[in-house]
Amino acid sequence: MDIKDEAFFCSWSGGKDSCLSLYYAIQEGGIPDRLITMLTENKKRSRAHGLSLDLLKSQSMSLNIPLTTFSTSWKDCENNFLSVLKDIKKDGIKVGVFGDLDLEEHRDWVKNICNRSGLKAYHPLWKKPKRKVLEEFVDAGFKAIIIVVKDGVLDKKYLGKVIDKNLIKEFGKIGIDPAGENGEYHSVVTGGPIFNNEIDYELEEQFYDNGCWFQNIRV
Repeated sequence: MDIKDEAFFCSWSGGKDSCLSLYYAIQEGGIPDRLITMLTENKKRSRAHGLSLDLLKSQSMSLNIPLTTFSTSWKDCENNFLSVLKDIKKDGIKVGVFGDLDLEEHRDWVKNICNRSGLKAYHPLWKKPKRKVLEEFVDAGFKAIIIVVKDGVLDKKYLGKVIDKNLIKEFGKIGIDPAGENGEYHSVVTGGPIFNNEIDYELEEQFYDNGCWFQNIRV
């Protein structure tokens, strides 16, 4: 798909996959108009990775791309997301950029929502080898840390660790999906070639919720 000179939004989790897809879309000549993030009902954290709104705003400011958020339950997610997309289409946005790698069901859902709102869906990372995606992320100069691990799949000692070549090798040895596509872990990006500045952060408490361990970070 050619997105050169096309205004686009990026479905923004704040993690490595959405960031790398944003980077590739920019490299291909797309025009980033905004980031869109789904929040919990209380509007304090992202639904995908549990990131604080302050952290998401810090990423947006450093990227110099406006952030649009919407709060929703999982039950009402589809209708609320559709409403947001219909609104942003009025601003001339034609394409949505997503960081999916190989989950067919989720890509089909995304394409359906975009089609219903009159937008095109673009997946720059689709079907790329997962370890290669992670290595490209690191080689491009992005910085990210692990902020969620699935209990019983990945030890919580990995919370707060920086994603680098050594960690990629370690994931290979213990046999997990290096990209964490099955929910083994989630990350947050704190800097890289499309950021104007690195985001200063402090590691705070770790907490357990709904089968996962979370690393809270403060900016």
